[in-house]
Amino acid sequence: MSAPAVELRRPKGRRHCHREMIWGTAVTVDVRAGEEDLPPERAVQHALDVAVANMRWVDAVFSTYRPDSLVTALRTGLLDERRLTRWDPAQAALLDVLQRCREGRRLTDGCFDPWAVRGGFDPSGYVKAWAVERLADDLVRAGCANVCVDAGGDVVTRGSAAPGEPWTVGIRHPEDPGAVTWTVLPGDGAVSTSGTYERPAHIVDPRTGRPAAGARSASVVGPDARLAGVLATGLVVAGRDGVRWFTGLDEWSAWVVDPAPAQSAWSIGRERHRSG
Repeated sequence: MSAPAVELRRPKGRRHCHREMIWGTAVTVDVRAGEEDLPPERAVQHALDVAVANMRWVDAVFSTYRPDSLVTALRTGLLDERRLTRWDPAQAALLDVLQRCREGRRLTDGCFDPWAVRGGFDPSGYVKAWAVERLADDLVRAGCANVCVDAGGDVVTRGSAAPGEPWTVGIRHPEDPGAVTWTVLPGDGAVSTSGTYERPAHIVDPRTGRPAAGARSASVVGPDARLAGVLATGLVVAGRDGVRWFTGLDEWSAWVVDPAPAQSAWSIGRERHRSG
């Protein structure tokens, strides 16, 4: 007798979700089926394994808490920026981050400045968003078209949450973790939130050397997580003065909560990012 023919059918709406504690926060990778199904289970798991390996690589290169990282060597003077080479992948990545941080400093009139912190160059405010963007794009290239990567305030989305359903990101109120003050549709884009409500002194105003006091929180939506992180940090420092350099960024919008005791907030940019 011949063996019966068996056809394996994957259930609709398949989803893979992985949570990794790294970079001082929880990174959640959410991969879903959309109009087309996900690749085979083994391929999806391999893509997630590669994503985790890349997270750990980013930590090894850029962590300011690791004595063996390239950034620590740069901060302590053991490494000279002028000797960095693009032939080495880690050094090439560091050169790219240094360049982007300088561009962000110019764009925000110095309100984003990773050099204006105690201990020397600290790109943490840029690198997390930069890494999340890379992770999402790597997963898309691996065949996972519908992805959301959330890393403690930096969110990147690709594709959709489900067939016909866009990814929706809620922005919490800085004083109430259970209250959502702004809901956005990033599309194939990013949301970055920066604020002083959880760690009041971790964002420094480069102009004064004191903790930033321009805003309690700033959330920026746009096509690029890397720039979103720069703009969000810059707005927390600049507050309403940041409108000068934010105006004219056609693909971007922001939601900013004023410093206490004011109970006010304001927004700027494209309305298409807002959810009804």
